[in-house]
Amino acid sequence: MRDTSELTAAVERFADRLRAAPQSRLKQAGAAEGLALARELSVRAQRAEDPEREPRIMPDAGLFAVGDQLAVAGNDLAEILRTAPAGSHEGELGEAVRLVREAAERAGL
Repeated sequence: MRDTSELTAAVERFADRLRAAPQSRLKQAGAAEGLALARELSVRAQRAEDPEREPRIMPDAGLFAVGDQLAVAGNDLAEILRTAPAGSHEGELGEAVRLVREAAERAGL
């Protein structure tokens, strides 16, 4: 089993910032960045879990739900990577952490 604590910590930190951000900040960039990241992490989780199935795209549930959507998608991916067989999905964990950090930076949160 892999240690996915770095990914879950980064996701939770960004999700908490989205949850606490004022509406004006969410409208500027925060919500769009958070939703794009949640969708990307969700697609990666679905592909890792079932590569034969076409991934479903996470819907836009609104400005105030994006933090929760990010937390769900990020934690799903972390759990799938944590329990994946050794040697599978190499590099995926580090890439996911990088994506979270870059999205948080672009969002200014």
